[in-house]
Amino acid sequence: QAAGVPVVPGDNGEGGRGFAGAAEAKAAAARIGYPVMLKAAAGGGGRGMRLVDAEDRLEAALGSAQREAKAAFGDDTVYLEKAIVRPRHIEIQVFGDEHGGAVHLHERDCSIQRRNQKVIEESPSPALDDETRARMGEVAVRAARSVGYVGAGTIEMLYDGATRGFYFLEMNTRLQVEHPVTELVTGVDLVRWQLAVAQGEKIPLAQADIPRRGAAIECRVYAEDPVKFLPSPGTISSLRVPAGPGIRDDSGVVAGSVISVHYDPMISKLCAWADSRGAAIDRMRRALGEYHVGGIKTNLAFHRQVMRHGRFIAGDYDTGFIERHKAELVPPGPDDETAALAAIAAAALAARGGGVAPGEGDLPLDLSHTQPSAWRRESQD
Repeated sequence: QAAGVPVVPGDNGEGGRGFAGAAEAKAAAARIGYPVMLKAAAGGGGRGMRLVDAEDRLEAALGSAQREAKAAFGDDTVYLEKAIVRPRHIEIQVFGDEHGGAVHLHERDCSIQRRNQKVIEESPSPALDDETRARMGEVAVRAARSVGYVGAGTIEMLYDGATRGFYFLEMNTRLQVEHPVTELVTGVDLVRWQLAVAQGEKIPLAQADIPRRGAAIECRVYAEDPVKFLPSPGTISSLRVPAGPGIRDDSGVVAGSVISVHYDPMISKLCAWADSRGAAIDRMRRALGEYHVGGIKTNLAFHRQVMRHGRFIAGDYDTGFIERHKAELVPPGPDDETAALAAIAAAALAARGGGVAPGEGDLPLDLSHTQPSAWRRESQD
C-alpha cells in the first residue's frame, strides 16, 4: 500500500495474526462485505482457501480452512479479503538487480485453474488492452523496487474485467512453472539472467528494449484423472513427446519413470508458440494429439477439450472456467470414441467408392491417416 500498489480490501486479524475465533472473522467480513475469501497466510496453491458468500457459512468455512492450512503448512493462520467475482488471474514477470535496476517482461494470463491451481497459462492475456497492460507492468516494477528485489520474481494480480481494475495478490520470489511462456514471447533466457544477476551483473536489457513477439500457451501435463483431477501414480510404460516448429516440452520423466504419491504429479510443461494466438492454439492442438503417455492416466484429454472450447478460443474465460464448464470439458468416453471412429470409417469408405467393404480393394485397414490423433489416442491416455 505504501508503494502505491492497489490491494484487495482485507483483514489480517488483530495484530496481523489471523482470527482468534469465528466472531472476530464475522466482524471483519461484515466490515468488508460479502462475498469474502478466506486464505491461509503461510502458503498457497489453493490450500486453506475458501469462498464464503454469507455470514451463516463463515464459521464452518473458517474451521475447514484452518484445518487444511495446519495440515499443509503447519500454521493455521487464516486471513480474509474481499472476493472479486469472476476475476482473471494475471501475473507480471519482473526482474531486479543489485544496481537498483528493475524491469518487467510482460504478463501471463493464468486464469484456467482447478481448485485454485493453475493448469493453463498464456501470454499475452486476451483480456487486457494496451493501457491496462502498461499500468500493470508499471505497478509490478514499482512493487519490486519498493523492496529492493533482486532476481526473477512474479507479481500476481486479480483483474476485474468489468471495471478494468486490478489488485495485488501475492509475489512469488522465484522462477515459476510457467516461465517458458515468457521466454517464448520475449526470446529471453530467464535462467541465464538469474545467473548473471546473481554474479552482480546488471539486467541485460532496458525496459524499452524487451521485445514481445507472437503468442504462447502452456499446458501443465499432470499424472491425474482427467475428470476428477485426482493424482494417478504409477509407472510410465511408454512415452511419445511432440515436437516441431514452435513446440517446447520441459519434462522430467522418461519411459519407465515412476510417478510417486509423495511428489507433485506434474509430468511436463507443454508449450506452443506462434505469431498469433489462433495459430498458437492450432499448434497446441496438434501437439496434444501427438502426445502419448502409457501406463497411467493423464490430463492430456482434458487439455484437448479446452483447446476446442469456444470460450477459450474466444479468450472469454476467468478463474471459474473449469468449474462452470466442467461437463463440456469431460473427455469423450469409449462409446463416444467408437462412434467417432465408425463415422470416420464410413466417410473413408464413401470416399473410396461407396460400397467397398472393409478389407477389400485398397482401403487401408489402418485409418490413422484419417483419424484425428486426439480420438485415436484418447483411450491410451
